[in-house]
Amino acid sequence: MDKDKNLESDESMEDDEELYTLTDEEGNESQFALIGELELDGQSYLALIPADAEQDSEEDEEYVILKVTEDENGEEILVTIDDDDEFDRVADAFEDRFMNEYDLDEGGSDEPEDGEN
Repeated sequence: MDKDKNLESDESMEDDEELYTLTDEEGNESQFALIGELELDGQSYLALIPADAEQDSEEDEEYVILKVTEDENGEEILVTIDDDDEFDRVADAFEDRFMNEYDLDEGGSDEPEDGEN
């Protein structure tokens, strides 16, 4: 029951989109698009959505959070987060980041930054 995901960045990106090919424990490959990355407590994490789902509205899509780690050969791999507390901390950090990005994109430039008119 190996939950490691092989990490392979697709160098042929369109529109600055970073794609990853993930291979699950059964050998099935799927393309995922990077929507966010962060470092928390010295550990790196990626938020990814299925590449085919990116054609639809990203706001309605679920995303996957994976931890970046190294295998025994020093290769970067993505693994699922098994610890519930760790997952909750990382998910909250991504949600905060995504909400801040959404707020800035939607109307932050129309409002005065210091509250003055």
